[in-house]
Amino acid sequence: MTSQRHSDDALLDAARDCVVEVGVRRTTLTDIAKRAGVSRMTLYRRFPDVGTLVRALMTREFTALLQRVEVTGEHARQRLVAQAIAGIRLLAADPLMRRVLDLDAELMLPYLVQRLGSTQRLVEAFLIGRIEEGHADGSIRPGSTSAQARLVLLTTQSLVLSIRPATTDLDFEELLAELAAYLDAALS
Repeated sequence: MTSQRHSDDALLDAARDCVVEVGVRRTTLTDIAKRAGVSRMTLYRRFPDVGTLVRALMTREFTALLQRVEVTGEHARQRLVAQAIAGIRLLAADPLMRRVLDLDAELMLPYLVQRLGSTQRLVEAFLIGRIEEGHADGSIRPGSTSAQARLVLLTTQSLVLSIRPATTDLDFEELLAELAAYLDAALS
């Protein structure tokens, strides 16, 4: 199991390097196998196509990135808002996210109009936990925990995915400050 995991990590690391270098559409399984130092067959056995591999890569990368967010606060609502803003900052600065949005933004479309992806589900589960804490400590108004979490997810992801048009004529930090006030007021 450990060697399998290490092998998958090596393959995902190679995929990340390829995607950051040339984008998703120009990345091939052959390029990834070569960069990882494995045969194409080894790669095909674990990941049948680039799409599957890139989805696994993005789930791993963005989950790890969001787990790095550590904040403090007097109550759950304050912590949730601070974590949302910190997560947006990290995602907006992430080279993989930037490259995908710059070169292959259409790959994100299914996660906006058709279904939630595994990373979105992980973030939503995290948000549900924070909202439940806020209901318990009274810092988040009563309401449907699932609906509140979904709206926080959709609101925050829209800024990440629309970072370029959002910051065309507005300062990123000003937008984040407004989003923080917006989320805080919406959950109060």
